Amino acid sequence: MKPLLILSLSGPVAAAAVLSCKEDKQVVKRPEGPLNVVYIMCDDHSYQTISAYDRRFMETPNIDRLAGEGARFTNSFVANSLSGPSRACMLTGKHSHKNGFTNNEHGVFDGSQQTLPKILRANGYQTAMVGKWHLVSDPTGFDYWDILTGQGDYYNPVFIRNGERVVREGYSTDITTQVAMDWLEEGRDKDKPFVLFLHYKAPHRSWMPDLQDLGMYDHVTFPLPETFYDDYATREAAARQEMSILADMNVVYDLKMADRENEIHTPDQPWLEDYGRDLYRRDLPEGELVPGRMTAAQQAAWDAYYDPLIERFKQDSLSGKALYEWKYQRYMRDYCSVIHSVDRNVGQVYDYLEAHGLLDNTVVIYTSDQGFFMGEHGYFDKRFMYEESFRTPLLVRMPGGKKVKAAKSRTRVYGADFDRRDNDIAEFVQNIDYAPTILDIAGIPVPEDIQGESFWPLLTGEKGGRKSLYYHYYEYPAEHSVRRHYGVRTERYSLMHFYNDIDEWELFDLKKDPLQLRNIYGEPGTGKLTASLRRELERLQALYDDPVSEKN
Repeated sequence: MKPLLILSLSGPVAAAAVLSCKEDKQVVKRPEGPLNVVYIMCDDHSYQTISAYDRRFMETPNIDRLAGEGARFTNSFVANSLSGPSRACMLTGKHSHKNGFTNNEHGVFDGSQQTLPKILRANGYQTAMVGKWHLVSDPTGFDYWDILTGQGDYYNPVFIRNGERVVREGYSTDITTQVAMDWLEEGRDKDKPFVLFLHYKAPHRSWMPDLQDLGMYDHVTFPLPETFYDDYATREAAARQEMSILADMNVVYDLKMADRENEIHTPDQPWLEDYGRDLYRRDLPEGELVPGRMTAAQQAAWDAYYDPLIERFKQDSLSGKALYEWKYQRYMRDYCSVIHSVDRNVGQVYDYLEAHGLLDNTVVIYTSDQGFFMGEHGYFDKRFMYEESFRTPLLVRMPGGKKVKAAKSRTRVYGADFDRRDNDIAEFVQNIDYAPTILDIAGIPVPEDIQGESFWPLLTGEKGGRKSLYYHYYEYPAEHSVRRHYGVRTERYSLMHFYNDIDEWELFDLKKDPLQLRNIYGEPGTGKLTASLRRELERLQALYDDPVSEKN
């Protein structure tokens, strides 16, 4: 479901953290004292809907401002494209098989293990966690935690505050921001350093906009992705998924067509329909507050917008290609409306830092727990090692808001079409790197068993980075039916192996085929390349100690 990492200095510490120019490089001197950290993460925020990366769909001025006042990472990826596992990777700095949380379906995070907040607390930090947790077990290592239950709800959500259930009226994104800022303002000891994790539910499925944002993209006709009508030729696993916008996106639950007459249906998805109707059509007496459901006043505003859309949908009686493209447009309009709220809240956090004199000594990092398909290959959701799912946004604001002049990189960007900027960092980074990066900036030694690598040196003008990335997805059989797979990503090539009830290798040349339409595995002339990539894959599996079992 979008982090913002804020590292701020105060008092005498700030004086030691100064920016200087040396040999035409911007250098950040490490301060003598501790840094404060605020880490804000969205759920399922695609890089395609951040205008710092892609201007086809929408504008995100507050998020973009972070990149304009620091750096934009153009080769940022995850280790396992799924919400809970991604969060576990961030907290531990380790791949899923090492931290033990491999999938949402059966996973329970082991809170007794070493984690980033525990290391920070052991070094004198206050720690707080606000918003979406999604790791089943209670948070550990935090002085204060105030988390959404499960996936969380968009309206009037239930929070668990240090073990106590609390229902808060309003819109989830706004509430999460306010709870976090309340803790910053009143809940912490301002004489001590702190780390605040601020995690938004948005823009997770089913993309319910804030009432003030309903309809704001109805005038936009979004361009269809080039791969929207992908036929999945040469890619068996791609064809066997169940996250097609046409076949699997539920008209009632996902697209809000919950008519009072119960005449609108999506075949073979009755449980989703029932949940959607309960979510969008629960009539309540005025003033009554039911956890996770809209109040009567909220419902009235919701119905005033969606009822005409529902009637029009019934009248049009769409099918085939027309229905497929209508579903895409409806999906994009809701999704982008939800992102608009996220961007507005990022602006509020920025304004808070500015009002409290923190912008000159604050580092801000914005990312998501994974990427997301915005109709590419006809998909929604994530999970695959394909670029739109595997790649995640990562924007960094530096102290004083000065653009980073990064060391010249030899790594090129394949698999995504980004304009080039002088403050781009193209080296490979991954979400297992957040824990060691925060520890590195704070001047805390990184434990040897952490598998990630700090990317702070890349921001201070030093060279570095990996030559390849390792990926492993586990959640099958489960929702969306994406088969288990692992793989290696180098600068130019992506090799993945789907296993368990399937045995298929896929190989893509991202320079020649950035859209990943042609699987060249086994084609004449690819033998040496394949052997080299498989050796690199085996090297990474040995490095990260991943004993892959292809039968489990």
